[in-house]
Amino acid sequence: MPAFHKELFYRGKLSLMRRVFSKPQPKPLMFSGAGSSVTLCRTIAQFGLCKILVVTDKPLLELGIADGIVASLNSMGVETVIYDGVKPDPTTQVVDDGIALLRQSGCDSVLALGGGSSIDTAKVVALAAANDCNAESCKGLNQCKLPALPLFAIPTTAGTGSEGTFIAVVSDNVTHEKSGVVDVALIPRAAALDPELMRGLPPHITAATGMDALTHAIEAYIGTWGTPDTDFFAVAAVRLVFENLPEACRNGDNLQAREAMAQASYYGGLAITNAMVGYVHAVSHNLGAKYGVPHGLGNAMVLPHILELMKGAATDKLAELAVHSGLGDTSESPAALAQKLIDRVWALNAEIGIPKTTDVIREEDVDALVDAALSEGSGYPTRRFLERDECERVIRALRA
Repeated sequence: MPAFHKELFYRGKLSLMRRVFSKPQPKPLMFSGAGSSVTLCRTIAQFGLCKILVVTDKPLLELGIADGIVASLNSMGVETVIYDGVKPDPTTQVVDDGIALLRQSGCDSVLALGGGSSIDTAKVVALAAANDCNAESCKGLNQCKLPALPLFAIPTTAGTGSEGTFIAVVSDNVTHEKSGVVDVALIPRAAALDPELMRGLPPHITAATGMDALTHAIEAYIGTWGTPDTDFFAVAAVRLVFENLPEACRNGDNLQAREAMAQASYYGGLAITNAMVGYVHAVSHNLGAKYGVPHGLGNAMVLPHILELMKGAATDKLAELAVHSGLGDTSESPAALAQKLIDRVWALNAEIGIPKTTDVIREEDVDALVDAALSEGSGYPTRRFLERDECERVIRALRA
């Protein structure tokens, strides 16, 4: 398809999607700061809920992070049932197992405790259980008629911002291809950003999840669906990441840096809820589906490469971010400011130990990865659509 016709086709498809994503969305009641998870537990009890399914993973359970949450809920008269079957990039089977446990135990609500995988799993469990269906039936846009069961979230990483979005991502049981569940009912009723629960997060996970938050904010800001509201949150998230991520990686006990990163993650989530993402996610999603590359790490590795390709089309937006982040001032040219922003991303990756390459990408997979990334990327409101050779260069640059 000629480039001009391709552009028209993609833009037409996106204009239809924007009718859904441009609508103002509710935001969860948010508690922040050390001990805020206990405040959330108190709130859950005040809502009159009796029995809640806590969706988490085995490592968090073994570390004892869930103990205090469970004890707080129980002391306030809320019975808890633990589902610890969450795995990275949860499959529909992982979600269905959670649904089965909820039904068997008669829970009336769901609490996500963990990273993006736990929150996404909990979202779909709450939606599917309320609609008496399975995870597969929830895939797509507004596939369910009834609202989700009361849903709450306590993120233990600072990256996905899933506690503020109406999207959940689940993977196919066999192919591990990722699909979205999109429904405003997925937005939690309330959430807590408690830095105390993030103290023990290892530096490499802190780094990767933090760069996930940065990617959300930048892609939302430089895309074509940005609004004053999404721009407001994106700018704050970018600044918070630049100012706090290195310290959070160096000193995990710095609760001020941890809380700032949790806020950055949440703000990034609010930004992408309406403004969406771009080609960084298109490439990263497929690296995750094919090789299990963690989403935040994939985003971190891909982000500067895509920004280099996008800087011509997004010069002014990148320049604005540079000024807002204190990397330059308006006396400089937009092109120079845009490059400063990109250079800061490269430097931040190096500072926090993000590798430039990975040894998992096989030569025989490159063509299929390019096809998949271009297909996904065409569904995002990006400033311009990449050519095949550009996308291929990015993927090859990531090969060790």
